[in-house]
Amino acid sequence: MATASDERAAADVLKSLSRHLNCLNDDNKSARRRALDAIKRESVDQTLSSAVLQEVFECLLKSLLKGLSDPTEACREKTIQIITAFIRSVPKPEDTLPYLMPALAQRLGGKEILEPAEELRLALMEMLALVVDVCGRHLAPYLDDVMKVLQRTITDPFPEVKKESCKCTISFAKCVPDHFHLQAESLLKPLLQTVSHQHSQVRVSATQAIGALIQYSAGKNVDDVLSHLAQRLFDDSPRVRKTVTVVVGDWLLHLPDRYSYFHKLIPLLLSSLSDEIPEIRLLAEDLWKQIGAQWEKENEDDLKDKLDFQLPAPGHYTSDSVRPGLGCRELVVRNLSKLLPAVSRDMGDWLVQTRVKTAQLLRVLLLHAEDHSTQHLQLLLTVIYHACADAEIDVRTQCLESAKLLGVFVSPEVYLKLLLPHVADSASCSSASPWAPLMVLAAVLRGSSREALRPHLLQIGDTLAHPDVCQGSQQVLYLDQLLACVDAVLHVSQVDCDVISIQLLKVLVSVQSLSSQHEQHSKAVELVRCLCEIQSLTGVYELYRRHMADLLQWLFESHHTWTSYSIQKTQLEIIAVQSGPVVGEFLSAFLPLLKNCVEPSRDPEMRLQIFTMLSKLLLDASNTLDSQGRFSECVKTVLQDLLLPNLVWRSGRSAAAVRTAALSCLLALLHGATFPAEQVLSVEETLRTQLISALEEDSKLARLLACRSLHSLLKITAHQLNTDSLNKIYPELLKRVDDSSEDVRVEALRSLGTWFSSLGNNYDVHSCRPHLEFLFQQLLLYMDDPDDKVQDSVLDVLKVASKVDCDLLQQQTEAVREKQRNPDFCDKLLQHIQSL
Repeated sequence: MATASDERAAADVLKSLSRHLNCLNDDNKSARRRALDAIKRESVDQTLSSAVLQEVFECLLKSLLKGLSDPTEACREKTIQIITAFIRSVPKPEDTLPYLMPALAQRLGGKEILEPAEELRLALMEMLALVVDVCGRHLAPYLDDVMKVLQRTITDPFPEVKKESCKCTISFAKCVPDHFHLQAESLLKPLLQTVSHQHSQVRVSATQAIGALIQYSAGKNVDDVLSHLAQRLFDDSPRVRKTVTVVVGDWLLHLPDRYSYFHKLIPLLLSSLSDEIPEIRLLAEDLWKQIGAQWEKENEDDLKDKLDFQLPAPGHYTSDSVRPGLGCRELVVRNLSKLLPAVSRDMGDWLVQTRVKTAQLLRVLLLHAEDHSTQHLQLLLTVIYHACADAEIDVRTQCLESAKLLGVFVSPEVYLKLLLPHVADSASCSSASPWAPLMVLAAVLRGSSREALRPHLLQIGDTLAHPDVCQGSQQVLYLDQLLACVDAVLHVSQVDCDVISIQLLKVLVSVQSLSSQHEQHSKAVELVRCLCEIQSLTGVYELYRRHMADLLQWLFESHHTWTSYSIQKTQLEIIAVQSGPVVGEFLSAFLPLLKNCVEPSRDPEMRLQIFTMLSKLLLDASNTLDSQGRFSECVKTVLQDLLLPNLVWRSGRSAAAVRTAALSCLLALLHGATFPAEQVLSVEETLRTQLISALEEDSKLARLLACRSLHSLLKITAHQLNTDSLNKIYPELLKRVDDSSEDVRVEALRSLGTWFSSLGNNYDVHSCRPHLEFLFQQLLLYMDDPDDKVQDSVLDVLKVASKVDCDLLQQQTEAVREKQRNPDFCDKLLQHIQSL
């Protein structure tokens, strides 16, 4: 209350200001400006008591408020400065509210803001913020005026005004909480428009204001703001994301009706646990712990048993990781049924950021739900299948982490019952991504314990080895996941995998058969070695030795359906090649399988591939087919049942290619043979007939192979062929000396040289003299051949032939010499004959 001296002092000040107050109405803006400067200088700038200032301010206020509408910006600015200084200095600023608040509402709260200068609008908002701070609850009667101003200034074009308005909103809500909720909803629309402003600090202020608005309102607008706050979790600015975390955490702690919104607010806070900024993650963790502890305390009676008899933490928690508190876990468990449908929906969102955040949230939810996720397993698997087909690697990575958690918390008996049928029939869950169930299975297995998996290994192994699974697709991703499943089983179950060793080997063989990627081949071979190591086997050969009979039987069961497109023929090649010397121990099962595959009635393309494989084995027979030294017993069978039937001429290019491949196998067999000649002599007639026929093939390679095979046949059966057989061979070889291919001509001459060498005592030179005479005559014709290589080969052949009947050869050579045909050639030959 002002004293008499204060009143006198106030009167003196007002008397001195009377002239200046009159000047405020002057038409000259400079005069008005000078008057305002004088008023400021002689009032608020003076060291007057607060009671005097109060009296002076109340008397000056009406005149000063008119100055807010001054046409000159400088005058309006000075007026705002004076009023603000008075408000900050007087003891009872609330006494001025009846005049001040309507003036501010008129200036800032109309349909159109009257103040054109944005700096002055900011100054007016700072004045209003000061009024709110100093007047507090006295502003309750002026709720309408304040709300009108805030509705307009929150959407002001000037960012600084927006920020100041948001701060003012927060302060006003705290000052008059009993009245604010009556009109709080009117600020919601402008705040939601501002929360996406381009300036990050404006977004921060708007988010904070939304937090206060919901906190101090009736609480019915939470649903309206959730989607906007969720979008701010993707904000590029860490400050904005941090603010959202604080706001949501505060709601979960203090919102009166928070229990009704747990299922909507919890995902927003838990999403911040995966933020890329450590500070935000730690803040979210701290808030979440507080929320869990508070809820646990509020529901202590319901949780009594769980608090008294807490189960030990699952084994996957390490010293670096901390298990969420009971309250946090219970909050998630009780709201999980409401959260998962939304997670499922957002996992298919078109925005990558949304899908990544959702995948991160799913992992956090499962970490809290623990074994309670079992009851939602069907939906969880569907969500994770969908995520595994996502093009974004971050989505797949997070969802595989979620799948791994399912392996930690859910019993294999339960998840295998749902998961394995999808693995066996991938189209039932995703025809576009058949690898998804396998990808999930691999992740789930990695999360499981060895003890839990042990009773179910046979079921897992049989499913993976089923033809519909291990041969289900050639897609790179599909095969990668097959390998991932095998890898997971091996690393988790270790030595327990002994019971499914054959199944896993079938899968690895199938992957190598289907894949065209070097990396996949290498990975499969590495896993085969790993399978050996966990069973303490000495090597891959030992593994194949253990399972070779089963593998061959596995292939034999389906051989009658094989075509050129069948994977089994490639599986057979991989088994035969990788087993090395082991295949020589199982000839009784291996050769009948080959025989059925190369029957002339089977697919030519398939027979061609089988012969290619057989050729590789024959070229290294000592380390494959003949590793046990028993292949010689089977040579006749190989010739009669596998090769000779496929040397019979049939029309068509495919048939010609098969004959060429069969000739290649025959040459490999004869070239590397250390078998008794009797094995070959028993089929000599048929073999000779087919080889002579092959000399007429259109293919240069086939003719070349036929010549080489005859050469090997003559070497193997040296001095044992009868005269009739020998006399049937040389004319055909002689024809090939005129072949269009130089290689064939040279090979034919080389074979003729071997023919001469193979003439034994049972070849009667005297009775066969006409044959030799004809042969010598024909060979001597090639001494004039334009190809020097052919001439040299002919000379070599005749030198060998001179040992058979040198007189006859000398006689014919001299006859040719007399005709002066290539005398150098004749001289060399005659010189050789005379040296014998």
